[in-house]
Amino acid sequence: MPLENSMKNIGLIGGMSWESSAEYYRLINQETKLRLGGQHNAPSVLVTVDFAAVEQLQHAGQWDELGAMLTHRALQLERAGADFVVLCTNTMHKLADCIIGSVQIPLLHIADAVGQAVQLSGQRRVGLLGTRFTMEQTFYSDRLRQNFGIETVVPPSEDRKVVHDVIYNELCHGLIRDESRIKFQDIIARLAERGAECVILGCTEIGLLISQKDSILPAHDSTRIHAIAAVEFALA
Repeated sequence: MPLENSMKNIGLIGGMSWESSAEYYRLINQETKLRLGGQHNAPSVLVTVDFAAVEQLQHAGQWDELGAMLTHRALQLERAGADFVVLCTNTMHKLADCIIGSVQIPLLHIADAVGQAVQLSGQRRVGLLGTRFTMEQTFYSDRLRQNFGIETVVPPSEDRKVVHDVIYNELCHGLIRDESRIKFQDIIARLAERGAECVILGCTEIGLLISQKDSILPAHDSTRIHAIAAVEFALA
């Protein structure tokens, strides 16, 4: 029998939502096969949370309980032999420090992967789409600014509500609607009018609805970027 490839074991915290977690699994294994050829795929461990509980706690502002949930899942990954953690969501990186402080293995932060991609593209002013937590709180935009010198522009309140509602009420249920795609295209166009040089698809479900062909701005899909970064880290 051939030996397994020498990649690090990727630890995935998924379920937020499972639709985007499935994309992570697909993208990670496609990229691994592309790089290694043959029948190779990526060694990985996946733990899945119940998104119903996560969503309820998010909207109730009970972030301490969510931090405890992520800590428990990260410890599960570490005990299962994962070499690093990939948190398959943008919003929950608000609680990245809970993971970093609870395990000995590193966390591959999604905003760092996205920031590196934007920086390589030479863009410095980005439109940010995501849940209202990601758009309205500073945990994501501050990291982009402090680590990469990237300034973020977010949509006005009415557009933020549209983006947030489509994510939770449609994309997290696997519903892909043309009318919602048109709404997102209009929102991206308004970000361009406000000086955005590109747009970050800063929720791991948005790439299910919007691809580069749908955007007048260069689009950085956080799911794809994070998944490819995981493969690069695992192969390093």
